[in-house]
Formats: sequence, structure tokens, C-alpha cells
Amino acid sequence: MVAVVRPRTGTTSADRNSSKAPGPFHTDCCNDLPAITPAESVIAGKGLQQSVSVPPDTEVTISQRSSKVHPVATYLFVLVAATFGSDAHDRRTAGDFGPPAKQPGGKPPDDGVGHDMSLPPVYGGEVLHVDLETGDSHTEAIDEADARRFLGGNGFAAKLVHEHVPAESGPFDAENVVVFAVGPMNLTPFQSTSRGVVGFVSPMTDGFFDSTFGGSFPRAQKSLGFEAVVLHGRAPDLSYVRLSEDGAEVVPAPDLEGRGTYDACETVREAEGQGFDTHVIAAGPAGENRVRYACLLHQSHDREGVAGRGGSGAVLGSKNVKAVAIREGDFEPELADESGLRNLAVGRMGELMEGTEMLQEYGTSGLVNPINEMGKLGRRNNASELVAEADAEAIGGERLKADYVTEDTTCANCAVKCGKHVSVEARGITQAKIPEFESLFATASMTEVYDADRVVEANDLCDRLGMDTISWGVTVAFAREAHERGLLDADDDAGLLEFGDAEGLVELAELVAHREGIGDRLAEGSARLAAAIESDEDDPSKYVHGVKGLELAAHSPRGLKGMSIGYATSTRGGSHHDTRPTRQYAGEHDETTEGTPEFAARSQHFTALGDSLTQCRFVSEGGWGAEINDRYRDAINAATGWDLTTEEVETVGERVYNVERLINVERGVASRETDTLPYRVMHEPIPEGPNAGMYCPPAELESMLTEYYEFRGWDEDGAPTPETLERLDIGEL
Repeated sequence: MVAVVRPRTGTTSADRNSSKAPGPFHTDCCNDLPAITPAESVIAGKGLQQSVSVPPDTEVTISQRSSKVHPVATYLFVLVAATFGSDAHDRRTAGDFGPPAKQPGGKPPDDGVGHDMSLPPVYGGEVLHVDLETGDSHTEAIDEADARRFLGGNGFAAKLVHEHVPAESGPFDAENVVVFAVGPMNLTPFQSTSRGVVGFVSPMTDGFFDSTFGGSFPRAQKSLGFEAVVLHGRAPDLSYVRLSEDGAEVVPAPDLEGRGTYDACETVREAEGQGFDTHVIAAGPAGENRVRYACLLHQSHDREGVAGRGGSGAVLGSKNVKAVAIREGDFEPELADESGLRNLAVGRMGELMEGTEMLQEYGTSGLVNPINEMGKLGRRNNASELVAEADAEAIGGERLKADYVTEDTTCANCAVKCGKHVSVEARGITQAKIPEFESLFATASMTEVYDADRVVEANDLCDRLGMDTISWGVTVAFAREAHERGLLDADDDAGLLEFGDAEGLVELAELVAHREGIGDRLAEGSARLAAAIESDEDDPSKYVHGVKGLELAAHSPRGLKGMSIGYATSTRGGSHHDTRPTRQYAGEHDETTEGTPEFAARSQHFTALGDSLTQCRFVSEGGWGAEINDRYRDAINAATGWDLTTEEVETVGERVYNVERLINVERGVASRETDTLPYRVMHEPIPEGPNAGMYCPPAELESMLTEYYEFRGWDEDGAPTPETLERLDIGEL
């Protein structure tokens, strides 16, 4: 591998003539920053593995919680309150992948209307393309105009997938890519931008997908100066990809075959000889076996990060890649207004810590009981949305904290510490990742298993085997209902498909990951499993709880009208990270369709922007606002030196979402016909509880779709019009 000598748009520790040259990830690395105290290290954005704390002058009284008010009430309502108020180095040979790298020649000083067109040094400045078949790689300079249009993260991933994956290529074809992208705010004072994005064409939806994850891997990638890394083709043998400032190396690794995610991460770290200074994300056996919803897991020093949804692990597995490892670099972003951005971040800490109290206490598992009390927690494959109080309490955050949690964990540079480790001594489980609210919905209430020991064990197995707990759990729930109705014959495994079977739930995790017995059929996901069932008496698809091939997350499309239109129009299918449910739980657009299509669309802009900045959703909603506002504008401008307006910032989110939609339209998976909801959501009202009678009938959905398309400037079949693409400055697509 020939080293690439690459110009830097930011600074390195060597640039500062630092005698200790600590790199960006050590606990003493903030010492060369002006006027910043150790207690503010979380704000400085400089310590990858360090413990973090709140600045001492920030007024936060986390310990003084009222025992009379459930923590989630504060969480939900505070979130709503917060809302308002270079040259390339082409190293390819003839016939290699991708478009030609851009040639030297410089950029004009401005765009003709006064905008400086040089790339801000907060960006590393390059995209690294890796040919897995040959091991060759080359870099491509990031154009300033593209940085303005797409920001980074989600935006860069969508652009790169559109650019490199032919519309006719399947998810497991070599032409599909896996994009690891970070944002301009990684390694800056902007809170909790320790997240990265994995972009690809999904084996679940056959459309564009981006899955985000935390930990330390994304910040390590930023330290290399690569805003995106694009994996092309397929490795000849099972391998892992080593990334460093010099580029990439495809390392044959037959000994990784069959290893779980944690084991694979540890094995690669040992091979690299740097301990946790090598940052690894890996697929498990499910990825190798192309379980369609296989995920990727990153194990950092302090916390796991999971790119959970859409099948990123399956796509990486189809490329004969088990893991990606990063050896830290020295790039440090330069901010246009460092003190300005730090002051903005410090100014939000009090509200951030108050707005995330429930997450600090319980993690997202604290949502189980209050959402069940609202009558919006899916049960028994969503036949009901109300769980018996004792059953909900058995799996809720309060029970898990009291009996299972051993420590709080956190992503790099985050004060919230919403992660938790749990142990189940009776099952031999220690320091497992706590099941998230979405996972408890999917694996517990949807399958009618309220044995917390077994639920934790099943979720830990999914993490180790590398499977999305939401799609796996909801697929199990569908299979159990299909079996109960006599639609699914499981032969020797029939005993595992009884609602409430806790031991069967655990056993199914192994069967699915290894595609053994009934597990081979469940590995396809609920939509494909339903389509494969032959029945003259009933239609199995009526019991699928999913959209566009992806199982729905926990937030009710019957009880929350914003989620009705949000799920239907989601570019990712059944994802709660396109249209957000948070404000709906506080009473906005939960029971009305008036203005709800616009609400859903603008929420989609918010999430696309947030994922392009790569900021944690909990921190953005809890501390910066649950819709796009002036604070985001000010932070972006302080980091980049641009002069964007708030409207232009929202247009970034709108632009990214339209690129995602365009990919899906071109692939034939996005249209008025596919913008739909599960049969049960449209035809069976919630049968009991506070929301009894609520559902989204077909006529209501059709009316909302028409209004949504009109607001977006799409045609009547849901395709972005040429005029809309031109308005968004993506007409060339």
C-alpha cells in the first residue's frame, strides 16, 4: 500500500509544535486550547475516551427530582419547550471503480454572489474510496459547494449512494457500497456529535438507508481527515479493512469467521496492537449469513454503538468484510469562531441536562411504563396497544435500573450517559448493553415475553450475533401470530412460536443468526416471510407490522397521526428517525390530521439535518430544540464561517431528504402505492385503553398523502418534480 500524502484543511498536533503531541483522543489533549477548564472538556469536544462533566457554573439540579412526577413527563415536555423559545490523489488503474478523481486546479475565490468557495477547515476535506477486490484506494476532494448543500454525514452518504450505486443493482450485488460518513461537527465543541452514519442500499427495503451509531469510531474517523469512506466491490476472502491517515488496507482475516461482534472487535484490536486506540465496528454471524436485518456493532472503551437498522451488517457481510478498524490520526478541525461555538454549547448545557433527566436515569427503557399508560405500546404483534400494568413494570426502566443496571455508559464526549450496562447473574450475562425502549417493545411486549432475564438475554444475543433487535423481535411476533392462526408451519420448531415462550425467544435468536430451521425463514424479515406463505384462507400480509419491507418501531401509527403519515412517507420504511414522535407525545399532531403532513415533512428535514451534522437525537431534542431553529444556524455558521440563514439550514434537510426519495423512486420502491401503512393500522382500530377506536383509515391516509406531496412539490405519485430539484439545487441528479 503506497502512502498518500494529503494536504490538511485543519490542523494537527504537529502544526501546533506540541511537545507532547497527544492526538485528539487523550484526556490531556485540551491543554493547548485557549481558556478552557478541565470541567468544560465535554464542551471542548476533544477527548475520545475521557470522562466528562458539566461545567461548574451551569445550574443543573439533576438529583432534585420530584418523586411524584414520572421522569418521562419532564423529558417530553422540556423537549417541546426547548424547540420554540484540496486536490485529489488518484491512485487507480484503468478500469477501477468510481468516477475519476478531481484534478488539481484550485477553486474560484467565490461563487459570483459573494460566497467564499474555499472548504472551511472544520472539514477534513476528503472522501476515501476503497476497492475491496484489489485493495487499491484513492481520495476525492470535497467541493465546498457540496459541503454547503449536504453538510456531511447523512447528506454525504445519500449523495455518494446516488452517485455510485446503479438503480438496477441489488443490495447484495458488488455494485452496492457501504459509506461511513461523519459530519462537520465531529471533534468540535458542539455537544454529542460523536455519531457516524452508515449509508447503503438496504436488503430490507431495496432503497436508500442510513443507520447512525455512536461510541468513539466516528470521531476517530474524523481524525483521519476522511469525511466519508466508501467501500466498493467485494473482497476475495473474509477480511477486515484497516483505515489510517495513509489510506486503507484490506487485511485477510479468516480467523474472524463465525465470531460474534464483541469477539471480532477484540480480535481485530489485538491484531492491531493498540488496544482501544484502534476503533472497530464489526458484523456478527448474522452478517456473514446475510440475515437481511443484520446490524453492525462498535465496541468502544466506554460504550457500544450499534448501526442497528436496515441490514448494514448483511451488506458488509456480502462484501466479505467482517470489520472496519481505524488507527487514530492527527487531524483536528479548525473552527471559524471557536469561542462562539463553545459559548453556544455551554449556554445549552443546563437545558440539555434538564431535558435528558429520564435518559440519564434509565436510558430509553424509561419510556416503557409512561407510553404504556398512554395506551400506545404495541402488544401481541400490535393486536393491542395496552400491556397489563404488572407486565409493563416487569420490563420497564425502573425495574431494570433496580435489579439489572451495573453502570452508566456514554458515547465519546457526552455528558448525558444514557447508556447502561446490565448483568443477569442467573444467565451468566455480565456487562451487556441495556435493551432500548424500541427493543423492549419488539422483543417483549410484541412477543408477549415479560421475563426480564430472558428478554435481556435475547437482546444481548442479538447484539453479539449482530441483528437489529427491532426487526428481529417484530418478525418473531409476526411469526407467532401467523403460527397461531395456522398460517405458518414450523415443523420441529413449532414450539418456539407460541406467544409468551421466553426460552423459545432466546433460542430463536441463535436459529435466525445461523439460518437454521425456522430461523432461515425468519432471517428474511416479516414482509418476505409473509409473501412466501401460501394460503387460500387468509392473507398473511395483513399481520405484518412494517412499511416498505422494514418492521415498524415502537411509536404507534394508530395513536399518533404524525407517525401515520411519517411512517408512510419515510425513505427508510418503518423508522422512527425520519418523522420524530417526541413532540407528538406532548400533544402536537397526535390526534389531528390538520397541518400534520407539513409537520411530518418538516420533522423529516430536522432529522436529515441532524444526521448530516451527526448530532445525537436525544441531545438535539433535549438541548437544542426538536425542530430546526436559529441555534442550529448559529452553531453551523460558527463552525464553518458561512452566513446561512435558518431557512437555508432547513433547506439542507429538505435537500437531503429529496435525494433519498429520488434514489428510491429511481429504484422503483417509492410511489403513492408504496407510501402506505400496515393493514391492521388502516382497518383495525385500537381495541382498548385510552386510545381505543383510533386508527388511520385508507381515505384519511390518502388525503394526508395528497397534502404532503403538495407541500413537498412532488407529483401526484410522490416523485420529486424537476422544478423541486432545481429549487433545491440538485437538478443535476
